[in-house]
Amino acid sequence: MMRYGRADVLRILHITAKQLAGWQRAGLVPTAEEYSFADLLQIKQIRDLRAKRVRPAVIRQSLQAMRRQVAGMENPFLEASVFNVGRRVAFRHDGRALEPLDGQYVMEFDPSGAVVSATVPDKVKPILPTESVHEMFARGVSLEEHPSNHDEAIQVYLNVLEIEPGHAAAHINLGTLYYNRQNFEAAEEHYRAALEADPRYALAYFDLGNVLDETGRFSEAVSAYKTAIQLAPTYADAHYNLALAYERLREPRRALRHWTTYIKLDRSGPWSKHAQKQIARILESDKLRLVYKREA
Repeated sequence: MMRYGRADVLRILHITAKQLAGWQRAGLVPTAEEYSFADLLQIKQIRDLRAKRVRPAVIRQSLQAMRRQVAGMENPFLEASVFNVGRRVAFRHDGRALEPLDGQYVMEFDPSGAVVSATVPDKVKPILPTESVHEMFARGVSLEEHPSNHDEAIQVYLNVLEIEPGHAAAHINLGTLYYNRQNFEAAEEHYRAALEADPRYALAYFDLGNVLDETGRFSEAVSAYKTAIQLAPTYADAHYNLALAYERLREPRRALRHWTTYIKLDRSGPWSKHAQKQIARILESDKLRLVYKREA
């Protein structure tokens, strides 16, 4: 599963470190150095609710109430669809929309976006709008969790792009699905489309670098990784892959700088030992050791 550093989360979701820290203190977001794509979806929903002035305490209480009301539900943000009713939180689940703090079913919206009714009789199902782009995208992410569903996930993302051609995250996810199938041409096409939609998307530059590296275009890969690092200087994986690309270009001095940066950013991860070995190997040359000490 793809992991995202804090810098990636801030960049992708267009939020500030202060906002993320506040949601962590409120118990809405786990305190971590890395996040899954499911975490990103949850943080995006929190961001959208806060933008509509729903208080953190109301969000937290609504999550707790939803878990109590629906047996077996662990994370309502991922297992249901969330929306706001004024400054309250409601969830769509099992064909109905529920405001968990009141325990009442609600109608959603008429074409103008207004709430039509506050309650729904038990035997009457609310008229729900068709699946939104956000819901469709979230369904694609869910399908990705199981390899047997990847064909369906690809179709879902293609449907998203039919509705919203500039949906950068859908292009990224499609690109990754194609990349994993070694369909590098299709993967590159979608990574570049993501960059057209969002030229400051560090993850897209990183993923594009991976395709370029995989297809032997090492100099182009270096350029893509460097741009990812310019946008997100603490992007550890970009430093790691940039070091590898420089190694393939037989430029150990430049690789050394990024191996060193990587172990500062990731001191105990599974690839840290490999980076340390690469540093030791490069420094076996006395000439390079002097260069390294002088630059340090």
